[in-house]
Amino acid sequence: MSSFHEPARDIPEAETSDVLIAGGGPAGIMAAIAAARRGVRVRLIEAHGALGGIWTTGCLPHIIELDKGGLLAELVGRLEEAGAGSRQAGHVPTDDAPCRCDYDVETFKVVLDKMAAEAGVAVRMYTRVSAAYRDAGGRIEAVVTDSKSGREAWRARVFIDCTGDGDLAAQGGCGFDIGQPGTGLCQPMSVMALLAGAGRFDEPPFSIREWGPNKDWILAELRRGGHEPSYSRPTLFLVRNGYMIMMANHEYGYRGPDAQVLTDATIRGRAENLATVRALRSLGGRWQNLDLLAQSAQIGVRESRRIHGLYRVNRDDLVRGARFPDAVCRVSFCVDIHALDPARNMGIDSSGVTVKPYDIPLRALIARDAPNLMMAGRCISGDFFAHASYRVTGDAAALGEAAGLAAAAAVRRGVDPCAVPFSDIAQDLPCRREP
Repeated sequence: MSSFHEPARDIPEAETSDVLIAGGGPAGIMAAIAAARRGVRVRLIEAHGALGGIWTTGCLPHIIELDKGGLLAELVGRLEEAGAGSRQAGHVPTDDAPCRCDYDVETFKVVLDKMAAEAGVAVRMYTRVSAAYRDAGGRIEAVVTDSKSGREAWRARVFIDCTGDGDLAAQGGCGFDIGQPGTGLCQPMSVMALLAGAGRFDEPPFSIREWGPNKDWILAELRRGGHEPSYSRPTLFLVRNGYMIMMANHEYGYRGPDAQVLTDATIRGRAENLATVRALRSLGGRWQNLDLLAQSAQIGVRESRRIHGLYRVNRDDLVRGARFPDAVCRVSFCVDIHALDPARNMGIDSSGVTVKPYDIPLRALIARDAPNLMMAGRCISGDFFAHASYRVTGDAAALGEAAGLAAAAAVRRGVDPCAVPFSDIAQDLPCRREP
């Protein structure tokens, strides 16, 4: 490959903060609020035009592992007060569909904006971290961003990578793993869609309380309309009657962050969503007024880099229900691997791993190769199977809150996160408040 030499130039320093967080998704927004509420200066950098990540620009305001307490519980309360939730229509988590709730995307955005502002988080949107530099001791010294404001440098004492893809850590030279061992294949991506006009869905055959059967029914309806989806478990998430979220496509062959792959997959996914809606609408009846309102501004990426940390959460931890003295999150969700090879399977499987509720230790959130760098969300340190369990947004939010607490404690003590006594944050962690 040929190359172009970019001339060296000085980059203006935009700011020095105590904690800089890259990525304003479920992990990043919670990390920012948790740290800012403890009196440190927090800068949150987000590539898109809204906080929330997959919840908002990803059009999947669907929370799995809802029962984490802490900031996530506060967020849910704020969403319900704002009239954003499916609970407004009486659709609440049940024994058959536990720890799930769906929300209105646009209200979600505003609630997150308000929570960040109230906490004193300094937010910069439309800005992407494009480089990270370490000093002679291996610590992250500064990150460089690109935006309409040009290239800027940002310094901080502690950095938290909440980009999902582990972009900041990778740009800073940290080690990482990607995909299934042996193949490098990652779980497929999906373009989400918001639908309206489908009538009522609070009676059989569709019911939020019948998680498996409703997928079978939707698949049968699509086939009746002459459409074979790329995902064999198409799903409608009911926000309120007449307003739904659709997940009905898989984009296969993803092997790690690649802008062209993301572009091509997004184009295919958008086209399939339109074909899906048209197939349903052709059936008439309850579908005759179905409309495609919007599609996600960012494709939903399930899997990317897993940054090397001081501990790697692994398959054995899931099977034995591991407990750790520095636990920051208790995970109950199954191993949820969306099909890697469409020739073999177009749905999901668990690869035979049965999960017992297990802990994620703080050490899995601290980068091995940069002592002042933490991770939260799906890019924490874990193996392929563990990642397939803890990657969901409820756990990402809890991990973000823990990272924010640890980062603030590190700033107050003037040390790196690995040197913070766990007792400094234990009393503030929702998972440590169990009877």
